[in-house]
Amino acid sequence: MAETAAALRTVAHNVRAARVRAGLTLEELGRRAQVSKGALVSLEKAQGNPNLATLVRLADTLGVSVSALMQGSPEGRVRVVSAEAVAPLWTGERGSEARLMLTTSGPAPVEVWRWRLEPGEDYPSHPHQGGVVETVSVTSGRMTLVVDGTEHIVEAGQTATFDGDAPHTYRGSGAEPCHLIMTVHLPPGPTPAS
Repeated sequence: MAETAAALRTVAHNVRAARVRAGLTLEELGRRAQVSKGALVSLEKAQGNPNLATLVRLADTLGVSVSALMQGSPEGRVRVVSAEAVAPLWTGERGSEARLMLTTSGPAPVEVWRWRLEPGEDYPSHPHQGGVVETVSVTSGRMTLVVDGTEHIVEAGQTATFDGDAPHTYRGSGAEPCHLIMTVHLPPGPTPAS
């Protein structure tokens, strides 16, 4: 329970800091990210429980990675993260899950995700900001990647990439769970408002 409270305080601090850096009011951030002002006020007070979709919309709007909203200060030159050390940000009804393992630093960060998709379970994603590129590498099993209404089968050993500014869905297909590594390449962040 203490870890959850600490994580929420980190998210609260990082959202507020990114909002101030971008020169946005609570109202403007809420309008752009399609999140209510009340939810933002609660979030910045380290209250509530934001879901993955909300964090993605806030990160996209603020021009930062999801993990930039969730992680504390870097602890050195090399960071090693195990899947067990990172709580899932999404879990499906059939046992699917997505874990944001880490985000690289720099002006155009890359998020590294680890996913498990159970057969027949899917995760529909909202379109991201322009310039976001996603890459999925299936390590075992098979998935159906739906981008802008078109289905693409991606099997173990295959990698697919696409522009993330279109509606997209990840679906487990086949008889076994699908395991994949996803990278989300983010464009450089916005310049602060004058």
